[in-house]
Amino acid sequence: MEFQRSAGVLLHVTSLASHGPIGDLGPAAHQFVNFLAGAKQHIWQVLPLSPTGYGNSPYSASSAFAGNPALISLELLAEWGWIESDRIRGHAASTSAVDFAQVEARKLPLLLEAAGNFLDRALDDPMLSSQWGDFEDFRVAEAPWLDDYALYAVLAHEFKTAAWTEWPEPLRVRDPQAVANAAADHARAVALERVLQFAFSRQWNQLRDLAAGNNIRILGDVAIFVNMDSADVWVHPEIFELDEDLKPIRVAGVPPDYFSRTGQRWGNPLYRWDVLAAPGPGGQKFVWWIDRIQRSMRLYDIVRLDHFRGFEAYWAIPAEEETAVKGKWVKAPGLELFRALEAALGPLPLVAEDLGMITPEVIALRQQLGLAGMKVLQFGFGSRGARTHLPHKFVPGSVAYTGTHDNDTTLGWWQTASEAEHQAFEALLGPVADRPVWPLIRAAQASVAEIAVIPAQDLLELGAEARMNTPAVASGNWTWRAPENCWTDELAARLAALAEVTDRDNDPLAPKEEQLAGGTE
Repeated sequence: MEFQRSAGVLLHVTSLASHGPIGDLGPAAHQFVNFLAGAKQHIWQVLPLSPTGYGNSPYSASSAFAGNPALISLELLAEWGWIESDRIRGHAASTSAVDFAQVEARKLPLLLEAAGNFLDRALDDPMLSSQWGDFEDFRVAEAPWLDDYALYAVLAHEFKTAAWTEWPEPLRVRDPQAVANAAADHARAVALERVLQFAFSRQWNQLRDLAAGNNIRILGDVAIFVNMDSADVWVHPEIFELDEDLKPIRVAGVPPDYFSRTGQRWGNPLYRWDVLAAPGPGGQKFVWWIDRIQRSMRLYDIVRLDHFRGFEAYWAIPAEEETAVKGKWVKAPGLELFRALEAALGPLPLVAEDLGMITPEVIALRQQLGLAGMKVLQFGFGSRGARTHLPHKFVPGSVAYTGTHDNDTTLGWWQTASEAEHQAFEALLGPVADRPVWPLIRAAQASVAEIAVIPAQDLLELGAEARMNTPAVASGNWTWRAPENCWTDELAARLAALAEVTDRDNDPLAPKEEQLAGGTE
């Protein structure tokens, strides 16, 4: 899909300065949308919204379909009548960084309390009864994944582990009677999980409606692989490379690269693409992937496909290996999969995360599908071979970034960059006196890339202390939160002026003839 020339900001929901130990979908999120509107930014990019697993990574989720309950705003639940304001008052103090321990210890019990109040009072309380019909509609619409996920979440808590392979044998292998008995025995807890998913959906849809009313599109993220400890693998083991004991045979990762000399062993089970490609009811192929992308399009306006190169070929690592060094490239279905998605869902607004070890075959697949690829300006100053990440090498079908969630902030990068990189940077952009951030932002915005997205940390000129994630490092990630009151009118005006002069004041999904005032005439 061809996008309008537009600009946006990368900020995960957890990084908002919401009340409590983690950013959420409440007032701070609505205020950020208003900031984007004032700044003439028409894209808000977020990371995956799924419930997180090991390491609290949004890319290591316990479900490819569910929303993360930790993102639910208790303030909005109080406004809905689900919980008394007095009950959440002690929770209101904001933390300077995401405190996952406090989320588990303090916020989740309050969310469950609110969900229980909704279940118990909805039919008798006029304030809640109007919401009950919406809840029932949600249950029906999301039934293909909702009940399985809710039971998985309850059992993970019951057995104190999300590793379903360690559960009692009848549940591990999903014996139908054992699953039915567990659902009956834990009916109340399962119902609470359904309600939390409804609350997440309702709050997310309200936020997305506010964004859409300001011509702001949500650019969401879909990780190519799913976590072994997830409802998806527990419910559909047949589509993953598992042995007879339901343990992974090979796992996902990437070979040694810019980020790690031993590569990255992600540990996700690989797909049995031959099983996924087998015709299902009505002859449809890749049914699970169709369902997954269809769910993503109910959440987002534009979808970034993380690790796009894995759709052409993926790095398969024997499960017994501790690093990624001894993996090998294995062909994926590529074009066949995407043609099946198009046939089922129509044209899709997709962006390919085509970073890393990219081959001519990967480039050809992206171009054949007509997908925009990514350019990261920080990468462009290291060597002549990296110049494809500098503006003079860009092509219109691109999404430009100063850096991504996996990069250091631009200031942090500058402070550790080599002298050769400094010289290359200043040769292109002029002397910066150790303030490189806005020159790089302007270079991204002024480029021919259709979309330019700037990480929030760069807008605030923050250093390495604000880095979101360091690949191949298992701990200390995903905790950054924006300072309170940082989205000022002055910053909005600065961004708006840049959007206007670079002709990026456009809705990326608007037809060409409906460009906004800042676009070309």
